[in-house]
Amino acid sequence: MESKEILSALEAKMQKSVSFLQESLLNIRAGKASVNMLNGITVESYGAEMPINQVASVTVPDAKTVLIQPWDKNLIAAIEKAIINANIGVTPSNNGESIRLSIPPLTEERRKQLVKQIKAEGENAKVSIRTTRRDAVEAFKKAQKEGMPEDMAKDGEAEVQKLTDKYNKIIDAELDKKEAEVMTV
Repeated sequence: MESKEILSALEAKMQKSVSFLQESLLNIRAGKASVNMLNGITVESYGAEMPINQVASVTVPDAKTVLIQPWDKNLIAAIEKAIINANIGVTPSNNGESIRLSIPPLTEERRKQLVKQIKAEGENAKVSIRTTRRDAVEAFKKAQKEGMPEDMAKDGEAEVQKLTDKYNKIIDAELDKKEAEVMTV
């Protein structure tokens, strides 16, 4: 296996880890209304489970409100039930036409819980980066046994470490940004 192949595969996997972390952080509610808070919530619609954003218009009219307007008014009860069952910490209010989610301000205790959750997500991403790093280092050692010159393998391992450090810095920056967002009152 070529050195460039190992490094490009490594970087692609590390980028996926960062993307997954960013997606996970979007789902952590920071006291501001976001359409992302409904990600993963599905509704029974015409015999199939569908995400809320595929059966309704989901908007954020202000920083503390999410407005859900179903395209089929018969789905209001099902959407309301799905939100309650998802246990996202918000109680829906239904006026027969649409559903409003009013986002309560976060308590200090809840902010600290969210920061712990953010740090756990970050640690998961770093574990993924370290696992990817280990696999790449093993790939270089295997390639060396199969005939890659030793200095080329050592250079490859050094490059693996540089990429690991780069992606760990990106993860730390993402975590700091999200933590600041959560802790801002």
